[in-house]
This record gives sequence, structure tokens and C-alpha cells, in this order.
Amino acid sequence: MRTFRNLQIWQKSMTLVTYNYQLTQQFPKEETFGLTAQIRRSLISIPSNIAEGYGRKSNKEFTRFLNIAVGSLFEYQTQIEIAKNINYIRSEEFDYLYNKTRELEAMMSSLIKKTNS
Repeated sequence: MRTFRNLQIWQKSMTLVTYNYQLTQQFPKEETFGLTAQIRRSLISIPSNIAEGYGRKSNKEFTRFLNIAVGSLFEYQTQIEIAKNINYIRSEEFDYLYNKTRELEAMMSSLIKKTNS
């Protein structure tokens, strides 16, 4: 039986969540309720919305939740760029994370198109 756990976009986004929890543990403590929380919240939203949309059993609803997940992905891209600009993450780390998000973005865009047809 297929579940949302079988979706590569869900799996890849879960990997990104785990990686970022470890990464943001290194942020200054004064960011706990600031950038750290924002990064975690936007990132958690991605696999959560994929799972919720999948569970709706409707292509229209699944597409709607995938679009929400894409919005959260864009939020995250902005937040990691802020983290790079204020030297919380190195440029190499940013490049790695940004490339991972671009891959997810392409996969979600493809799935949205497929779900809409």
C-alpha cells in the first residue's frame, strides 16, 4: 500500500529537516526564538503539507498543499540566505542547502504539473 512516505519529495524534505535541526543547534542562543525557530518552522511545514495533501485523496487538494509546501520552501531559501549573510552558516553550507532546495523545488513543480493533468 502506497503512503506519503513513499514519495521521494517527502523523504528528501524529511532528510533536510533532520540536517537543519542539527545545523541550527549551532546558532547563537539568542536566535532560539528568532531565525532558528523560523527556519525550523518553514522546513517542518514542507513534509507536513506534502503528507496532509496526500491524505486528502483529491488531486485538487493535494496540489493545493504541494503549493503551500513550495511557499514554505521559498521561505526557507530566504532564511538560509539571511543565515549566510550574518555568518551563521558558511557559503559552502548555503550552496549545499540551496542546491538541495532547488532539487526539491523542481520535483514538487513536476509533481504539481502531473497532479493537475
